[in-house]
Amino acid sequence: MSQVDAQYREQAHTAAINICASVLPMDKLPAGLKDAYDSLFEELLADKDAQFAEAWVNLPASASKLLPKPCFHGFYIAAAWLQLSMIGQRLAEQAEGERSIDEQEYAGVYARIAKEALRESVRKIKKARTDRRLLNSMRQVIGLPQ
Repeated sequence: MSQVDAQYREQAHTAAINICASVLPMDKLPAGLKDAYDSLFEELLADKDAQFAEAWVNLPASASKLLPKPCFHGFYIAAAWLQLSMIGQRLAEQAEGERSIDEQEYAGVYARIAKEALRESVRKIKKARTDRRLLNSMRQVIGLPQ
């Protein structure tokens, strides 16, 4: 994806924050987790491998018209953030169990998270075409009028 403008960035960030705030206390995140979220946000927003752009273009028109593109981008990023939180929790539990965590466990984590989050986000927006409750729920958590 080419560089996004400030308005697109802001809409995507606001959508991601609104979604995650319904699950996580975003204003009280530990610095390390906030840094990981910021890093993942920048990586997924930049979309250097064009996975998001390709997924957006390949959505049926009936799905892509349900949400503005930056809001869907934020929805996808929020899904990745939530997956990052779950993986972080598992890694923390492993570390507490005195199990050694080696570098290879971290290798490719963002790529795996991004791929799964995008797949899940696309599945949900496609399902929202026929599931009004899901669409309303998505719009509500993003902060869009229903």
